[in-house]
Amino acid sequence: MEFRPCIDLHDGKVKQIVGSTLGYTDQTVVENFISSHDASYYAQMFAHDQLTGGHVIMLGPGNEKAALAALAAYPQGLQIGGGITTDNAQQYIDAGASHVIVTSFIFHDGQLNIARLKQLQQLIGKEHLVIDLSCKMRDGKWFVMTDKWTKFSNFEVNAESIAYIESFCDELLIHAVDVEGKKGGMQESLVRDLAAWTSIPTTYAGGVRSLEDLAKFNDLANGRLHVTIGSALSIFGGDLPYTDVVKYCKEGGIL
Repeated sequence: MEFRPCIDLHDGKVKQIVGSTLGYTDQTVVENFISSHDASYYAQMFAHDQLTGGHVIMLGPGNEKAALAALAAYPQGLQIGGGITTDNAQQYIDAGASHVIVTSFIFHDGQLNIARLKQLQQLIGKEHLVIDLSCKMRDGKWFVMTDKWTKFSNFEVNAESIAYIESFCDELLIHAVDVEGKKGGMQESLVRDLAAWTSIPTTYAGGVRSLEDLAKFNDLANGRLHVTIGSALSIFGGDLPYTDVVKYCKEGGIL
């Protein structure tokens, strides 16, 4: 298990928000935290602590400048997502991103668009591609959510579909949509499922809020998944000391 840090950008600022409130015009975005530091500050912190595989997520327009500053501060140390297409993916790789992260571009109109996925893979290479399968349960099954988590796709996340999608990418990133940003505990059934189904590096996000949660997560996943933590972390206004998380994960899960 590795700790994969995150930098979420909204209106050019580093924030922690409840992701499921983002894409609705008739609903106020719930902001857990707005930082006084810029994106490069956090990128430098993660570089200092030798944390790799973290992600910068651009939540809507107006975040490109901040994202590029983070990539410049930690070249090859961060992945980037949010509005990635074949038109801009190479730009971010050239700017220092180790990978680009995609969801809505390839899950278009509620379906997996294989042509778009293959085009993106051919453009930047499988080794630079992370597919985000952030999902929500419906009728006892997991489905990928698109358009800022406002719409169900018809893409069911299961052992067969993950085996297929892994052939196109280097890593997976999966947010538990129902619990992300709420600091209310992880979605344990999803953690178990992902641990059983995935065979490439996979990062889970959603609800981890304490070292005890981290230990439980690692046990549920049999050490097979990586983890990211946002709103619960002290550097984002939470109660969980960032330094404790870094130390715990680097020492192999010893409390």
